[in-house]
Amino acid sequence: MASPARMGAAALMVALAVLALAGGSAASLQYGFYKGKCNSSDVEAVVQSIVKARFAREAPIVAYLLRMQFHECVINGCDGGLLIDGPGTEKTAPPNLSVKGYDVIAAIKAELERRCPGVVSCSDIQILAARDAIALAGGPMYSVRTGRRDGRRSRASDANLPGIDFTAAQAVAYYGKLGLSAFDTVLLLGAHTVGVTHCSVIKSRLYSYGGKTGATDPKLDPYYAFVYKTWVCPNTPSSDGNVVFLDDQWSALRVDNNYYKNIQRRRGVLPVDQNLYNDGSTRWIVDLLANDAGLFRSVFPNALVKLSEVNVLTGTQGEIRKVCNKFN
Repeated sequence: MASPARMGAAALMVALAVLALAGGSAASLQYGFYKGKCNSSDVEAVVQSIVKARFAREAPIVAYLLRMQFHECVINGCDGGLLIDGPGTEKTAPPNLSVKGYDVIAAIKAELERRCPGVVSCSDIQILAARDAIALAGGPMYSVRTGRRDGRRSRASDANLPGIDFTAAQAVAYYGKLGLSAFDTVLLLGAHTVGVTHCSVIKSRLYSYGGKTGATDPKLDPYYAFVYKTWVCPNTPSSDGNVVFLDDQWSALRVDNNYYKNIQRRRGVLPVDQNLYNDGSTRWIVDLLANDAGLFRSVFPNALVKLSEVNVLTGTQGEIRKVCNKFN
């Protein structure tokens, strides 16, 4: 764990460090890119209205849209490739089979096409929708630059996503290839403040850790392990589909820093979460964010923005799709 002096210095420098945006064609993105381009309609207001209506009916939409942004942007950048239907597309890759929320993106696109055909990209809709859902779930409202265009590539073979059992070093290296820092990595995994997994994903931690029958991961809080094994994920095939909240149930639909507090208590659900606290190079970041809710609120959006601007298409690159689930 870092010394108080080191953590204090980090707190002063972090806000500046995470403000640097990803390079490349992201420089062509603009705040308010669509102003005056959709007849009399405010594009961002249209997106916000539809997301708000959906959130009122189904609060977990925040987890769906946030996860969609991750699965979209880490593969070939934020180009809408995940939205394409058909055999062999990104959507069909095993890690993406559980991604949800496509229908809300389609609904937003349909409304915007009605108002101003051929103007707003599906990739921008994804980023705006995730931003608005985060704010509705108690997170901060933040500005994003727009002007992305949709790509014409979507291959399941490209879907090399980070593993749930990654060490901290592996996670940092993965996001490092996208131009993101170790601090960004810990912030981005904070998206697990919302959402769920299933017992089938964590049973190896409970019943066969390290390949040993009956062994439980010693890094998992013993009481939590007892609760999981007794009530949530008993060691029977019928429990495989049972829901496991990635954050405490009372906080699982709120964007807050409770995720980091759980990691401090050895209650990280996925191995990759808990591994952030097992490695000294990232432990101090977890401590910093766990102990300062205001700091988390202020810097979490910056990491999401950096991710949303990785390898984007702009200008005359790509296309503006007529519908999001197929190329023009």
